[in-house]
Amino acid sequence: MEYMKVKGSILVISGPSGSGKTSLAREVCEELGNKAYFSISTTTRPKREGEEDGVDYFFVSKEEFLEDVEKGYFLEWAEVHGNFYGTSKRQIDKALKEGKIVFLDIDVQGHEAVRRAYPDVVTSVFVTTKDKETLIERLKKRGTETDETLKVRMINALHEMKKIPEYDYLLINDDFNKAKEFLRSCALASLIKTSKYNLENFIEHWKGK
Repeated sequence: MEYMKVKGSILVISGPSGSGKTSLAREVCEELGNKAYFSISTTTRPKREGEEDGVDYFFVSKEEFLEDVEKGYFLEWAEVHGNFYGTSKRQIDKALKEGKIVFLDIDVQGHEAVRRAYPDVVTSVFVTTKDKETLIERLKKRGTETDETLKVRMINALHEMKKIPEYDYLLINDDFNKAKEFLRSCALASLIKTSKYNLENFIEHWKGK
């Protein structure tokens, strides 16, 4: 189909920490099976207990990471608390050629970078809670937050919420199963966006000889 620019699509999922975006994205991606690919980030931070290389992250040294940055292998990357995190462009391109929906669980800055790199194939969803109190409650339930880290996360959440107008869809995760169905619909719809087609070629092909 020469009128189609790229077979696959990219679904960006962003939102505040504690919104449930990662759990939603992973479950929907898993349900879609071979139709989807969950993009795994590369990081230089130490592996935590229970984490697996190639499943949770690609764990590399800082030297390896910076070498890949110089070679232009990353779509987007950032330094967070002394560790580097990045999204591999090679894996995304491979999945797109295979016609898969690429799930990208990234922050608002990452969303901007992906939009610039793949303007025709990106669909974006911002996931959040119904209100601030619900987000705070979820973060506290983790049992890993101090008063200081909770305060930082809420400052970041407010900054991220201001970016909602830049996203295609707003998903309020008040009921996990309902939210999952909505996200699945967004994922499948991303495959038939008009921006993925060279419409002039398509119309000519449709008209025939």
